[in-house]
Amino acid sequence: MREPTISESPRRARGRPKAWDDKSDQNTIKSLDRAMAVFEHLSTTSGATLSELAADTDQSPATTYRILTTMEARGLVEFDAGAQLWHIGPRAFLIGARYLRRTSVVDRARPILRRLMEATGETANLGIARDTHVLFVSQVESHASIRAFFPPGTLSPMHASGIGKALLAQMTDDRLSRHIATAPLDRFTVRTLTDPAELRADLQETRARGYAIDDEEKTEGMRCIAAPVFDWQGEAVAGLSVSGPVSRVSLPQTQRLADAVLRAAADLSAALGAEGKA
Repeated sequence: MREPTISESPRRARGRPKAWDDKSDQNTIKSLDRAMAVFEHLSTTSGATLSELAADTDQSPATTYRILTTMEARGLVEFDAGAQLWHIGPRAFLIGARYLRRTSVVDRARPILRRLMEATGETANLGIARDTHVLFVSQVESHASIRAFFPPGTLSPMHASGIGKALLAQMTDDRLSRHIATAPLDRFTVRTLTDPAELRADLQETRARGYAIDDEEKTEGMRCIAAPVFDWQGEAVAGLSVSGPVSRVSLPQTQRLADAVLRAAADLSAALGAEGKA
């Protein structure tokens, strides 16, 4: 029997039609678009009446009611008869949870890290907390000959790391106190913050401005700017940073670089389902 040629191999099913990028009216379902407008608006409220939803989404009460009852049958919304209010239903949470199960912070971060490196010209890093350290899990290196390098798997003490301090600044007072009491505040350079009071002051400033600075605190001649990344529950689950030699990551450049890091952290937070982070 003749072996099948490439052209004779079974064709894989397509996930999109040929005209998938055609967003004209012929390829959109207006009724579904109207339903999603109601659903998304309802998700931003703590409950809304039929008339409020109709007015806020610029649709008739009759259309809005048909949308709500259809979604109610699917468990996406529910109705409180006593208060006469519509709410997001439990099925919406289950669908969102399925999305979160397939969402990897590393996978989501990769294109964002690349854009951050290209925007700043410096090495972009992703790290997560592991006990008293930051674990670097992804990196996009700068093209510059002199650059920071933290291969995936590298551990760095949180008190001497830009990402570490960005995450410490998001801790509650009780959790931060436990961390400081148990984590050794080792000195690596003359700039390392080893005094608990000085570290707390630095973290307070970090929280106020939204980003952390590792000012040669781990490695002499290297500076890092980092911001926290939040998940859908508002928890700081990771940090993004740019790192480079002090000759390029200079103090006058701090705000420009910090703005880029903050935008990247907001983009990743939004990709993980955080509200209002985009």
